[in-house]
Amino acid sequence: MAAVIEQIVPVMLGERSYDIVLRPGLLATVGDRLSAFTTSPKIGVVTDRHVASHYLSTTLRSLRKAGYDPTQIILPPGERTKTLGTIAKILDVLARHKFERQSLLLALGGGVVGDITGFAAAIYQRGIPFVQVPTSLVAQVDSSVGGKTGVDHRLGKNLIGAFYQPRAVLIDPLTLRTLPSREWIAGLAEVIKYGIIADEEFFAFLEQKMPALLKLEATSVNHVITRSCEIKAQVVAADERESDRRRILNYGHTIGHALESLAGYRGLIHGEAVGIGLVQEADLACHMGLCDRDVVERIRSLVQRAGLSERVSQRSFLPMWKAMQHDKKVVGGRVVGVWPVRIGAVVIQPIEQPICAEWFQTRHGRGRRSSIGRLPSKAPVGRKPRAKGDRSR
Repeated sequence: MAAVIEQIVPVMLGERSYDIVLRPGLLATVGDRLSAFTTSPKIGVVTDRHVASHYLSTTLRSLRKAGYDPTQIILPPGERTKTLGTIAKILDVLARHKFERQSLLLALGGGVVGDITGFAAAIYQRGIPFVQVPTSLVAQVDSSVGGKTGVDHRLGKNLIGAFYQPRAVLIDPLTLRTLPSREWIAGLAEVIKYGIIADEEFFAFLEQKMPALLKLEATSVNHVITRSCEIKAQVVAADERESDRRRILNYGHTIGHALESLAGYRGLIHGEAVGIGLVQEADLACHMGLCDRDVVERIRSLVQRAGLSERVSQRSFLPMWKAMQHDKKVVGGRVVGVWPVRIGAVVIQPIEQPICAEWFQTRHGRGRRSSIGRLPSKAPVGRKPRAKGDRSR
């Protein structure tokens, strides 16, 4: 029987540094791993109903065995839970149970649970420790790492929040076995993003191993989680508060977040919207002359092979543009996007409304097909990728 290997990816942030720990079966020992982060017996376990049905009892058993007194906070599942009202309910529980500054919150769940728990930890008594225990693919490879916490506003996603780093990220890849197929596939969008923004070799690995990933083949899955965490940890260490390089992590999210907002956070889940954004933003980059058509087609092909949609159902440009302007990444009223120049390298630059409108009308205007999968395979004559300002290195 093969030995279980524990992998550790450090996130280097000075006094706020922490480790991402990946180990199959880790959940059963989570209680033994918390003594370095708190001296209080009080642990608040924040989760949602779906995750609780699978993993709450194992987590509570581990915590009690390690001598902790856990309080469970079970939330409704889904993006629509990310509100200030939910934060208020969590704070009420913490106050009623007399949580102190050394008491700890544990986020057991996907990206929504992690964002909410981190924000509650950031503001309760001006900050208490929290630990991420992500159970979804999108949380394990992306949202649990980097300290972005917060909730949504009706006008935009994640408009209310704080940068607040966890004390650790504890990943048990076995939790992915109970993840609904739709959630698993949606999480692959964030994985594909890492290859596009920073690592062509990793992108090629995904092209080769996508069938194995869709079957949850353990070796491929563990490599994908580890490599994704390594890339994000490197980017976050270089730019913790998203003043420069960290913005490359927003690739696919400018259009993706707009589509989520326009849908009222119903219908599309986050990874599905990002998958659409990966392809559409690459096509927009090609329209601007930043990349060749083969870059778009390679991204489109991998997104499709992952089982993700690339289609924009939105047929009117102005609502989408307004939604893009409510994004928290808008600077000086200008929409700032991340655009691929090749697989493994991107640039960050603003997009002007007329250019975006021209692209949208060409690709998605009335009478046009909404998929870009049937576009000509050659780039416009005379347009070459511009590498100036490439911040991917």
